[in-house]
Amino acid sequence: MDHPAELQQQFQIAFGAAPQLFRAPGRVNLIGEHTDYNDGFVMPAAIDLSTTVAIAPRDDRLLLIASEGFDDTAQFNLDRHPPRGDGHWSDYVRGVASELLKAGFKLRGANLLITSTLPTGSGLSSSAAVEVASALALLSLADATLDRVQVAKLCQRAENEYVGARVGIMDQFASANGRANHALMLDCRSLDFRLLPLPGDVRLVIANTMVKHSIAGGEYNARRAECEMAVRLLSRHLPGIHALRDVTAADVERYRRDLPETVYHRARHVTSEDERVERAAAALKACDLAAFGQLMRQSHLSLRDDYEVSCEELDIMVEIAEKLPGVVGARMTGGGFGGCTVNLVEADAVETVTAELAARYEQATGHAPQIYVCAAANGAEEVTERNA
Repeated sequence: MDHPAELQQQFQIAFGAAPQLFRAPGRVNLIGEHTDYNDGFVMPAAIDLSTTVAIAPRDDRLLLIASEGFDDTAQFNLDRHPPRGDGHWSDYVRGVASELLKAGFKLRGANLLITSTLPTGSGLSSSAAVEVASALALLSLADATLDRVQVAKLCQRAENEYVGARVGIMDQFASANGRANHALMLDCRSLDFRLLPLPGDVRLVIANTMVKHSIAGGEYNARRAECEMAVRLLSRHLPGIHALRDVTAADVERYRRDLPETVYHRARHVTSEDERVERAAAALKACDLAAFGQLMRQSHLSLRDDYEVSCEELDIMVEIAEKLPGVVGARMTGGGFGGCTVNLVEADAVETVTAELAARYEQATGHAPQIYVCAAANGAEEVTERNA
């Protein structure tokens, strides 16, 4: 559902009260994958697919959480609650409430109803959108505010500590701080960012392979542990480093003999990907889309071969797209092991590209993909009559 009036009506029927609405977008990452938790550089854009949280106060100390996407509801007692989630879909909301309480905010009991146009498990950060929208909603009822960088950090902690997924800051940051018609060049260590205008004659075409993944799964956390091992081993030669952000691709090659083979490949991806993000920002500034597209290709190959987070369906989707006229660049996006690809497509070729990509992918895999033509969107906000 993406119609505020319908959501308000549904909430009124379910809870007998008029809600406030808060919307947070998903994101697509143009380049810079698995660099965020290594203190590196990323280039996401918020997109015009989003999650909306409707909220109204209760007279007790409970949060009652319902979602249009699930049949069951969940409760969270603001005075007595577990320190960790239990794998339920509501953990993303409960985790945010837990972190807000730990930060000293005096939350009120509330009814919450969640709806979304974002596909789950596709790498478009539906979890971050839920977290950021929930944070704004709960803060509003508490008559409190928090700047958007701090909102992103709090939501990241919720996913790290309550949900148990060791994600970096990128998803929550893009959802909270996105800007229409722009990508964000984000330094994940300092959280400094700059806005990069996207050319008006290209579109973001996101292709969902329909292969699901769980970002809280063991493979994601294993990659992070392998990166941390690389830092420990490389610090023998490079004292003072704290993350792979502090290491160059040349350093990794120089000290390759001291790294286990798998760890070497993980470090090679992260360090080369950081360099690609910086080159991609320069290409956008120079309006050199051909160079940007080539960097997207290099990123996908590195994710496939060095970081090993792609899969057959993602590779097929990228290979098909690269052969289609009008496609500037294509790569997997998100955590991997399924999910989506992102394609930069010339505006006048979008209709042909989407039709061909869908038909050829289904013929090759037997899966009918979902394809979204998206625009870069603003970050999270309260939904009002003006922006509904």
